[in-house]
Amino acid sequence: MSRITAFAFSFPALAGGDIRLADYAGHPLLVVNTASLCGFTPQYAGLQELWTRFHDRGLVIIGIPSNDFGGQEPGGATEIAETAQHQYGVTFPIAARVIVKGPNAHPFYKWAAEARPKNVPRWNFHKYLIGRDGHIADVFPEFVEPRDTRVQTAIARALADA
Repeated sequence: MSRITAFAFSFPALAGGDIRLADYAGHPLLVVNTASLCGFTPQYAGLQELWTRFHDRGLVIIGIPSNDFGGQEPGGATEIAETAQHQYGVTFPIAARVIVKGPNAHPFYKWAAEARPKNVPRWNFHKYLIGRDGHIADVFPEFVEPRDTRVQTAIARALADA
């Protein structure tokens, strides 16, 4: 297993600056590649519900916009914010758009692909649950809704691990 953990990475923040995963060391993270024009975009609502339910217990959710699948995130920061924050009321951190697959993938996604090569994003709204130890605890493909019992159970387990 790699000695590097998810906490070694950062993403450019949608509103400027950086989202440094090291700032959340010791907390479970749900890292989700998102898109504004996808059939799965309504999952933003379920992700916000998870944030509301589990944030006070330590869960951090980070949305990672990507245009890699079907060109479904073609806009810039203003358009991404309009969808995530205004249409769906998202209050969890949202990154600026990055590449999540292929040779130019963001370093976090390269790390995750090396750690879990059979569980790489195949579409928008792929979810990596990172445990308190910074390693991938679970992976949920795009068709597994945030409200799904499997997601909520895995989050509760990650929160219970101390």
